[in-house]
This record gives sequence, C-alpha cells and structure tokens, in this order.
Amino acid sequence: MIIRKAKTSDVASLYALEQELFSHENYPLSKSSFAYHLRNNLLFVAEIEGKIVGYVLVLIKRKNAKLYSIGVNKLYRGKKISQMLLKTISKELIYLEFSTLLLEVRIDNKTAISLYEKFGFSKAKILKTFYKDGCDAYLMELKYADKTL
Repeated sequence: MIIRKAKTSDVASLYALEQELFSHENYPLSKSSFAYHLRNNLLFVAEIEGKIVGYVLVLIKRKNAKLYSIGVNKLYRGKKISQMLLKTISKELIYLEFSTLLLEVRIDNKTAISLYEKFGFSKAKILKTFYKDGCDAYLMELKYADKTL
C-alpha cells in the first residue's frame, strides 16, 4: 500500500469512493470540491495496486487544521488504513508547525469515535443538531505539543 498526496487524476476515483461512503445527510464532497481541495488543502490517498481505497482531507485556515473527511472502501476496512492515513497527515501537520487538529464526528458513529480516541483525540464539546438529519456531533481535538509519531 502507498499513501501519497492526491493529484488531479485522482478526482474521479475520490468522488466515486465518496458516493459509496457518505449519504446526503453526511455532506459528501462533489468532484469540484475534491479539485478545489487538491489545490488549497491537504488531501492524501491510500492506494493498493493502483486503486484508491481511502483518503484523508484536512482543511487549512491560517494556523488551524481541521480533519474534514476520512474514508476507506468497505472492502479494505480492518487493515489499519485509517490509522496510517491519520499518522501520515499528522506528520505533515507537525512538519507544517500545527499544534492542534480538530474534527467533528456524529455522536452515533462509535467506530470513528473509537478510532479517533485510540489515536489520541479527546472530546471537546457536543455540537447540537450538527447534521442535516438532526444528529449531534462531537467536536474532538488532537494536541500535537506532546505527541510523537
């Protein structure tokens, strides 16, 4: 498996994966959104035998970093791809001198919450009716000041 920065030729594959993984209530990204993020944010892909099987997208605003989306093809789950994507993006953020990574996650997404907590994220607060279907979200944060990867 290779983890690398996404490139323009990956947009169609990223969009197809996004449609597989996220319903309308979870704000899936469009092709044009992926193209935009390639140019303006941090977007890494996990590739196996030439096929994109996962990605991580972090939004960068001045000195703030926000994990916007992470996804892995259902056929490739359980292979620690999400953890490898998180580790790669964290190393990049530390290199770029970011001290904190934020994210929002549905409070009913126990699998994702467990992954984030194992990686060192903590729950900062609850965001009421954050999603289109009325589901609340946790705002979680990872502090890099005392992290070594």
